[in-house]
Amino acid sequence: MTITITDETLTGDILNRIELAVENERISVKDIIAARVEYEVNAYNKRLPEYFKGLIQPSDAEKTINGFRMKKRDSKIDVEKQVFIAYDAFQKNGYFVIIDDQQADDLEQEVLVNSETSISFIKLTPLVGG
Repeated sequence: MTITITDETLTGDILNRIELAVENERISVKDIIAARVEYEVNAYNKRLPEYFKGLIQPSDAEKTINGFRMKKRDSKIDVEKQVFIAYDAFQKNGYFVIIDDQQADDLEQEVLVNSETSISFIKLTPLVGG
């Protein structure tokens, strides 16, 4: 089965759309996040473009308007490291996961998905100043 994941703004504008294959209709939030990050990192590592456009900023990258620009263009991103950073960011409210209009609040939370399930990631923008 294929599920669609979107990146949205707080106002509901869609910034990105990813289609992922899943094996089971019952899946944890943790597995959804991992599948999404693995997909993005593997797509980047396959082509090594100038910018990484993904959920989590790689440690060897700078944030730009076009995505995350890798300091060394020929270096691959560590999938496992990115997944753990994504888990940590979720737990620290760096982004929200909304599944069928309900906010997921725990990595271990299990949900039933089908091809009509709506899964959105909403990144929060840190405030500047202080």
